[in-house]
Amino acid sequence: MKHILSFAVGLLLTGSVLAQQTQKPPLHGKNWMAITGKPLAATAGAMTFQKGGNAVDAACAMLAATCTMWDVLSWGGETQALIYNPKTKKVIALNAMGVAPTGATPEFFKSKGYNFPPEYGPLAATTPGTPGGLMHMLANYGTMSLEQVLAPAMDLAAGYPIDAQTANSMERGKEQIKQWPYSKKVFLTHPGEKREAPEAGEIFVQKDLLQTLTKLVEAERAALKKGKSRKDAIMAAYDRFYTGDIAKEFVRGAQEQGGLITLQDLARWKPLEEEPLSVNYKGIDVYKLQQWTQGPVLLQALNILENFDLKKMGYNSAPYIHTLYQAMNLSFADRDFYYGDSRFAPEEPMKGLLSEAYARQRASLIKMDQNNPNIGPGDPYPFEGKTNPYLKLLKERGYEMDTTKRNFAPKHDTRNESSLAEYQERLWLGTTTVEAADKEGWVVSITPSGGWLPATIAGNTGVGMSQRMQSFVLDASLNPFNVVAPGKRPRVTLTPSMALKDGKPFLSFAVQGGDTQDQNLLQFFLNMAEFGMTVQQASEAANFNTNQLWLSLGGTKTDDRKPKPGQILLNDTTPEEVRAQLKKMGYILSFDDRTSGPINAIYFDWTHGSFWGGSSNHGEDYGIGW
Repeated sequence: MKHILSFAVGLLLTGSVLAQQTQKPPLHGKNWMAITGKPLAATAGAMTFQKGGNAVDAACAMLAATCTMWDVLSWGGETQALIYNPKTKKVIALNAMGVAPTGATPEFFKSKGYNFPPEYGPLAATTPGTPGGLMHMLANYGTMSLEQVLAPAMDLAAGYPIDAQTANSMERGKEQIKQWPYSKKVFLTHPGEKREAPEAGEIFVQKDLLQTLTKLVEAERAALKKGKSRKDAIMAAYDRFYTGDIAKEFVRGAQEQGGLITLQDLARWKPLEEEPLSVNYKGIDVYKLQQWTQGPVLLQALNILENFDLKKMGYNSAPYIHTLYQAMNLSFADRDFYYGDSRFAPEEPMKGLLSEAYARQRASLIKMDQNNPNIGPGDPYPFEGKTNPYLKLLKERGYEMDTTKRNFAPKHDTRNESSLAEYQERLWLGTTTVEAADKEGWVVSITPSGGWLPATIAGNTGVGMSQRMQSFVLDASLNPFNVVAPGKRPRVTLTPSMALKDGKPFLSFAVQGGDTQDQNLLQFFLNMAEFGMTVQQASEAANFNTNQLWLSLGGTKTDDRKPKPGQILLNDTTPEEVRAQLKKMGYILSFDDRTSGPINAIYFDWTHGSFWGGSSNHGEDYGIGW
């Protein structure tokens, strides 16, 4: 009787969602689509399309605008992108993540009393990746000049009416901002007054940043004047940022405030093109960046979930929520131990982790009547014909790899009860997203981040420094693949997504939100693939979040980051019947009125030859189509 009731509830939930009117209308277009985290930045994308640019040009314009508007990121942060090239019919992965600077070692940070690198300040900074990533994309896949693409951002830097969210972030963070002289100069426009940050609607001017962007344009112009090609001229601007006078001032300002970044660190760093990772879920090829991001978590979860009839369970029924929660926990446990920068030893066992046989083994661990609070990393090595070199380490850490014993309890107290509000804030630490597509077939999905408020600005560049160092570990027992080292990229949460069906673009999607990104993207994808929602319905639909994972951001003590087994965030609209069933399964429930994250996405309607855009109603995200 219980199973029949659960199925009935699931059907009712599914039907109500599919019939529900969305809070935002879906976007429609036949020529192009531009979606990002700020309305003015979406306008920058639309302006670029209207001037004849392609999706890469528009994406770069939106990226530049969001950085200039401090949409939870700055120019000194990091960029990671998936690009569909219609000429080759291939998905390209762009790795424009900065690296740990010279001197960034476990011993250095431990000597300062840290269990993880710090959350804020100059010591949190990797080398800037966004400028190089933007210029690489534009030079290789765009059609416009850097000057054309940066024009909207330069207008914004000259002065734009600041939004309340950004202005209030500056005011909330003003005590930290006052530690850093160059940040204080830029952000606290009313020093000594009760409110020192700008007011909403005030024209916010960034003279130093405008000068930096102007220098990039000047370098491009000078190269073009000498007869250089469009691409080479853009790379002349790149050189000025990473080896020229901009680099010198960035490094001077960073080191003056206690940072580690050197001129050699900037000169050695390069954006990288990589092969994306992918799995096929019921005929849909889903693409993610490599294991220096958390992106493969979604791929692992999809492999596990193919072993269950999710549609029969019903959207957000108790069995559905339970099954996804368990699949995500299994995948995140592997992420937390096995993911890292593939350019540094040891080699991550990605072939095993993404194998269908390994997914079946992991799926067999799911008990359908209760949460398993003691999920730990699995052993993917036999699934690529190898022996796990970390069995001893895993046992020392407290994980028993013999699945017949089912003893995955770590020695540390995973039930540590630090403030749930603080934990939740760290779980959700945000970024922004950029989605663009055009009628020629170019598609771009970007999840840029870093340099969020309160940010340390490097000297007189106007460029806020990244805070991504905090995603490294200092202790190999937590993750031997992600221990900080100079020149290494941290394992980040940033995770744009793309899906192809029958060899053609199907979905391009991304979301902000730290460790919740692939949780929300998994549910968004299933909302469409399993339950037939429109892209706007899927972006607004109620999701849930698991806290049973190690946090990637926030807190410099181990206790700050430990998993919260069984803790689940549900939407306020979750029916009492579902709540009761989940409690019986051992879940600890909390609730919020908005739980899907600010998802932005583009769906490709090949039947009608048009785009559908979805832009979340849970933030300032905005899209424009034509």
